[in-house]
Amino acid sequence: MKLTTLCYIEKDNKYLMLHRVKKENDINHNKWIGVGGHAYDGESPEECLLREVREETGLTLTSYRFRSLITFIYNQCESEAMCLFTADAFEGELCECNEGVLEWIDKEKVPELPTWEGDAVFLDLLLSNEERFFTLKLVYEGDKLLEKEIRFY
Repeated sequence: MKLTTLCYIEKDNKYLMLHRVKKENDINHNKWIGVGGHAYDGESPEECLLREVREETGLTLTSYRFRSLITFIYNQCESEAMCLFTADAFEGELCECNEGVLEWIDKEKVPELPTWEGDAVFLDLLLSNEERFFTLKLVYEGDKLLEKEIRFY
């Protein structure tokens, strides 16, 4: 199982969203997601988060919170454990991302964007200001979400 991170950076009641349109053969093609990526061997989730955010956005996070552990089970590729974070403070200037277009989106408009079905589940929890840590298991067959299981702590 691979380890990944995903972060929703907040500013002025907006999330920084990445419209994945630049990479070829991208499983996330044309979807809107937060920023993040795969952890290197020996890298903690926090180290991965900070590195990936800096690489994709040019920003250095100065305040962030671990919100959820999400398990993705796919019938077409390796399973994934994703550490979901939100961040509310950063330094630096936004740069161009080689994976897609970065855009600040009003939080109330985020649910209207094309995302994975499972992303809509955890985005709904984040946007509802759910404060509790949660785990979420998402089982996919292709692009279709077959099962979801949420636990709050």
